[in-house]
Amino acid sequence: MATDNLSATIITLIFILSIELTRASCPLDLNYVSFVRWDKSHCQDSNQNFTGSNTCCQTLSALYAVGVSRYLQQSSFFRFQDMRTSVSCLDEFQLKLNNLSLPSNLVSKCLDPMEFYANTTDGCANISTLQDWSELLGPFTELDTNCRQNTANLNYCDACVSAGHRVQAKLVSIDGNTSHAVDCFFFVVLYAAGVANLLGPGSIGAVSCMFGISVEQDGNFENSNGGGHFQWKKALIFSLVGGFVALLAIFCWWSRRKKMKRNLISHSGVDLESKDYQEKEREWRPKASITKFKVEELEKATERFSGGNFIGRGQFGLVYKGKLPDETIVAVKKIINTDTQQEEHFRNEVEIIGTLKHRNLVRLIGYCVSNKNGENERYLVYSYMSNGSLYDHLLGIQECDYANSRKPLSWPQRKSIIWDIAHGLAYLHNGVKPPVYHRDIKPRNILLDADMRARLADFGLIKQRRETEAPNLPTMAAGTYGYLAPEYALNGQLTEKSDVYGFGVVMLEIMCGRKALIFSTSNDGLEQPSLITDWAWSLVKNEKLDQALDPSLLVNKKCVNENTKNVMKRFVLIGLMCAHVNVDIRPGILDALKMLEGEIEVPIIPNRPLHTWS
Repeated sequence: MATDNLSATIITLIFILSIELTRASCPLDLNYVSFVRWDKSHCQDSNQNFTGSNTCCQTLSALYAVGVSRYLQQSSFFRFQDMRTSVSCLDEFQLKLNNLSLPSNLVSKCLDPMEFYANTTDGCANISTLQDWSELLGPFTELDTNCRQNTANLNYCDACVSAGHRVQAKLVSIDGNTSHAVDCFFFVVLYAAGVANLLGPGSIGAVSCMFGISVEQDGNFENSNGGGHFQWKKALIFSLVGGFVALLAIFCWWSRRKKMKRNLISHSGVDLESKDYQEKEREWRPKASITKFKVEELEKATERFSGGNFIGRGQFGLVYKGKLPDETIVAVKKIINTDTQQEEHFRNEVEIIGTLKHRNLVRLIGYCVSNKNGENERYLVYSYMSNGSLYDHLLGIQECDYANSRKPLSWPQRKSIIWDIAHGLAYLHNGVKPPVYHRDIKPRNILLDADMRARLADFGLIKQRRETEAPNLPTMAAGTYGYLAPEYALNGQLTEKSDVYGFGVVMLEIMCGRKALIFSTSNDGLEQPSLITDWAWSLVKNEKLDQALDPSLLVNKKCVNENTKNVMKRFVLIGLMCAHVNVDIRPGILDALKMLEGEIEVPIIPNRPLHTWS
């Protein structure tokens, strides 16, 4: 009997030893998970329904990505080379969470080891290493230029985020498969934080800007944050990095959906694959009188969303040119983040936009809701604007792509565009009950029709105030830095004057021929950010308003008399008034229109503080 017990013990030890020998060690340093002060409140309930897109899963996906980015920095690999390593690292990640008294099932519910394993059918342009990256994009990308500084500074963060979206678009174009957009973006984030940024993925700037993780002000991921504490309010950070956080959330959702193989259950307990759900989805129609398209119709119209029909990307999707059977030319936006939990938001958006009818708004022709191949797909069909965006004609002309094909906008064109934008906003704020707020007024969201008339577009962030809500309703800030009103970005106070601020900035861009945010290199080699509002105000204070006008407006002296020049200067002053930091000084859009049309005088602009950058 003793011999049998000894044999059994030896066999057990050999079995345990064999398991330990075959278990791969994890190359990630995950110690930061334990000591950094990240928000754990959303992950403390083990009974919540995890869909990969809830707040906890988003946070864990971003938190784990910090370690993966470090791995890229040290090894040059974007993903692990074997499945055992991927599993081992997720196990260790869960152990770190256990030490924080968090549920023991978080990682298994939110993350899939297949998503971090190199030998997978889904990827981005077959990229595996930094060498693959360089061979496709060259030794230097926009990320290397725009993401190298401390992105705790919101201006550097904004430049990095914008560069990230452009590099992702290049990768998707090279890959040729738009379904890999999420993987490409994940690679962009890893590269930006782990390779391009001088302070590394653990710096407070990378954590807050690139990974979108909310941490306490003294909750550094490293012993030193390499230059300054994080002193900006969370709302402004979140508004700036919304695109990064959203796409990381999609990455997390994407992995969970594949792992659960069509058995995904929404937070309301609805089976997305059930016949009842599909039937309800087919029966839904908005109250607005717009067309419901079939996905096959849109595929035919856009030649299966071919690269030749690709127009560009909006706030939440890719836009393609299409031709309907009746020869109508349309712009089809393919929504990227099609999570079923956002179904109510999508329907609300269609309802609002579908009821808006104004000559200075891009018209919504129809929509499409599809569950082709078990994936939720959403599409919006708009009128096609043949002259592109205001950015293309105003600011894009400074880039090589447009240098030989487009001329600077004339003064009559600029004046007409400003009036059109103002009339479009006046309709949203005063012609609709309750009022509607656009929340993202900028040149890329102002499209030009065949007659160069301006129309507001890209209503992805549109919000309608309910009848029961107060005028100054607080909400999570969203939009584009440089065009965000200070009171909205910092305190979430949304009113019509939030849109007026963006309108004022766009007015200054139109009149000055200068971008809202510009970076210049100082004598010490560092890039210094400058807002157009500060730049124009300094000229006004020094009685040099003439120098604020776009030189191309003054080239033809025969067409620009003193009276015309005075009108141009008045437009600059109105732009400064609309973009004043003090919301009480800022006019409503109707008063701004009266100033533009000369019905009322432009008041003396009170002093405004110049921005100081840390």
